[in-house]
Amino acid sequence: MLKEQYPYYLANKPVQANTDLEVIDKYTGKVATRVAMADATAIEQGIAAADAVFPAMLKMKPYQRQEILEHCVQRFQERFDELAYSLCVEAGKPIKDSRGEVTRLIDTFKIAAEDAVNIPGEVLNLDRSARTKDYWGMWKRVPVGPCSFISPFNFPLNLAAHKIAPALAVGCPFVLKPASLTPLGAIIIGEILAETDLPEGAFSILPCRRDGADLFTTDDRLKLLSFTGSPEVGWQLKARAGKKKVVLELGGNAAVIVDEDADIEDAVSRIIIGAFYQSGQTCIGVQRIIIHENIYDVFKEKFVAATKALKIGDPKDDDTWIGPVISEGEASRMEAWMNEAAEAGATVLCGGKRKGLMVEATVMENVPRDTNMYREEFFGPAAILSKFSDYDAALDEVNDSRFGLQAGVFTNDIYKAHKAWDVLDVGGVVIGDVPSFRVDNMPYGGVKDSGLGREGIRYAIEDMTEIRLMVLRTPPGKQ
Repeated sequence: MLKEQYPYYLANKPVQANTDLEVIDKYTGKVATRVAMADATAIEQGIAAADAVFPAMLKMKPYQRQEILEHCVQRFQERFDELAYSLCVEAGKPIKDSRGEVTRLIDTFKIAAEDAVNIPGEVLNLDRSARTKDYWGMWKRVPVGPCSFISPFNFPLNLAAHKIAPALAVGCPFVLKPASLTPLGAIIIGEILAETDLPEGAFSILPCRRDGADLFTTDDRLKLLSFTGSPEVGWQLKARAGKKKVVLELGGNAAVIVDEDADIEDAVSRIIIGAFYQSGQTCIGVQRIIIHENIYDVFKEKFVAATKALKIGDPKDDDTWIGPVISEGEASRMEAWMNEAAEAGATVLCGGKRKGLMVEATVMENVPRDTNMYREEFFGPAAILSKFSDYDAALDEVNDSRFGLQAGVFTNDIYKAHKAWDVLDVGGVVIGDVPSFRVDNMPYGGVKDSGLGREGIRYAIEDMTEIRLMVLRTPPGKQ
């Protein structure tokens, strides 16, 4: 289902400049296809085109932008199986998870199409005193200008969509750098955008090496940088971004609390999904599971048994849960962190091994808090168990992290739920479910090292626009 080669998109047009980027089937290790790589000249041309087309984008009416987004929705639906298969191949994502991501891609563009014609404004009452009795005002949102997007490997469709769709909704031209390990989803989105009436220069999708992407960050013609990826890279980019707005969606090591009144069967079934869907390669995947001591042993027994039952293998098989991780380097790092934790005194309850890119679904307990396994973002198929007796101490344990993306709490006590919402230093608290839960209209993002700003179409629209005020004075005789 894949083509032999794919172009990049420069100013809305496909350019087969070369076939320098090999896309590897993460399960077989073989080259699946080849993609054109952009050089610094192409990136410069894409930014220049976005800058030049901005006046034309400003002239587009909301209904025209909505029609573009609705066309994308229709074409994504028609190419559903192709999108899912390409994602399965390039990312090694199990096919059921790949289909789920295509569904979210469609949802994200649908939400953007709805919001494109509902961008808010407000009438202001300015006659607050006799001095201002003849004045009134109103404000509207206007697009900030050309935007720069850098998307990651783990959700190459939907996380690109969370940048592209709101930009189209408000009328911001953009240049996008997809992850070089997983460029195909963004390229197919480019194919579909190229079918529309967007003015030339409205978009460029330019795979390139990290060291060739400096202009995505530093060029002053770009008015917003939206980056999803590692904290180390994200904060470095912010420091070099100059005057432009910056939105960062970075990493996490999400925790979930399971209180003693929780439905254990339900909690196990949800946390299995939260910890191991798409082989754990998600920034809100469950990494730390904090369980009340009164139910700890029962939960552990059921959770370990459910983990052992997960099938590891070919991601193209419908019943595969654990496919290959993204690269040999990442697999090696995961193995090293698990070994480090075991050597420091942690107990491996199941898993703990890897072969090539295949890392077993792993559960550990008694993991020391100073190990990488506990402190850092594992970003793979592993979870660690700990127990608590005091609920406040459990909340403190969740907060004992430099990350703060989302957290989950299984409790039937509304007061404990509300306290978690008040106390947990994270961007979102999910009650009765895992922190991995996300709907694409939610305000999504983190605090501390997990990022800056919020995704979710409405909230991205706020970032991609500025408020422009108009004040009207009624002169004497016109009142």
